[in-house]
Amino acid sequence: MKKLIIHNEKISDPAELAKVCPFGALEVSDRKLSANSACRMCGVCAKRAKSDEIEIVEEAAAPAIDKSEWNGICVYVEHIEGEIHPVTLELIGKARELADKIGHKVFCLMMGSGITDNAKELLNYPVDEVFVYDREELRDFRQETYAAVFEDFVNRVKPSVILVGATTVGRQLAPRVAARFRTGLTADCTILDIEENTDLVQIRPAFGGNIMAQIATPNNRPQMATVRYKVMDAPKRCEPFGKLTAFDISPEKLRSGVEILSVEKKPKVESIENAEIIVAAGRGCKGAEELELVKRLASALGGTWACTRPMVESGRCPANRQIGLSGRTVRPKLIITCGISGAVQFAAGMKGADTIVAINTDRSAPIFNIAHYGIVGDLTEIVPKLIENIGRRDGDNGGN
Repeated sequence: MKKLIIHNEKISDPAELAKVCPFGALEVSDRKLSANSACRMCGVCAKRAKSDEIEIVEEAAAPAIDKSEWNGICVYVEHIEGEIHPVTLELIGKARELADKIGHKVFCLMMGSGITDNAKELLNYPVDEVFVYDREELRDFRQETYAAVFEDFVNRVKPSVILVGATTVGRQLAPRVAARFRTGLTADCTILDIEENTDLVQIRPAFGGNIMAQIATPNNRPQMATVRYKVMDAPKRCEPFGKLTAFDISPEKLRSGVEILSVEKKPKVESIENAEIIVAAGRGCKGAEELELVKRLASALGGTWACTRPMVESGRCPANRQIGLSGRTVRPKLIITCGISGAVQFAAGMKGADTIVAINTDRSAPIFNIAHYGIVGDLTEIVPKLIENIGRRDGDNGGN
């Protein structure tokens, strides 16, 4: 890789030298010359400069990492007071798939207080070894203490890949661990694969979902990725074949400048991620009447309602109801979209649904390309009929 070196002590007229750059990449501040991001390393400035005022040198390549020292696919276990978050099981399923391709083991890392018995539940899934840090200092999540434990684990076990759920905790913890090891981290991956040489292939939407970026960190270990809930498939319970290993860590590493005085639990709210039936509203719901129809249909089906990003930005719907790249990812058994065009940002958050039914007045709307069933028409005419038919069916079945 090339590097531009400017010897300001040798430059007599920095303003005049700055003019030679055809891209305007040279700037003068306090009579000192510097290069900005517009620099193309074309070498024109070095050729026009006198007495080695500017040099372009080749940087030494970073030494290749010994990949054989790093083995295993590790899943960080997200939990609340020992209750394991379902995203952990989804990551275990993907980790097992990746590990089987390269002949590695699947590890789980769980940290907290009084969690050893809860950790044993993970042995009922395809995990080779569960590593547990069970200490009173880890009862509450604090970024620096959890990152210190993570660092201790990585130095001991040296996993090649680390998968973390893209939860509130995961999004705080993973970047700090990646920074400690100066390694790469890809956030919100939707597809994961692995090469024979153990390089992780990380694919995620980019530029507002207009492209799918394929990312790799071949010269760094561990390789880290966060994955949203409901993106991967959770494995089935199986006969335990792994083992549980307890790790300890010195109290000095767990010291924190943060003191937790009290913890107040948030009231539980309805979650669209776990819903089996969803009726979603889009910009086609132009008024309160249309949105109310969506809610009534969801209620008639025994499901919940959701929306698109424009509905949230307009202030008509709460953010926790949003489906899409910047919202929630869902995988219901049935989703009915009402007045939704089907932009890639929305589709990425619900395309894993078992059955997709689309209602839209525009027969060329992109939503019909992914829908299993499509209805072209006005939702104010179609949805009331659906509600009526559902009510009639329930009446015929005695309300069952």
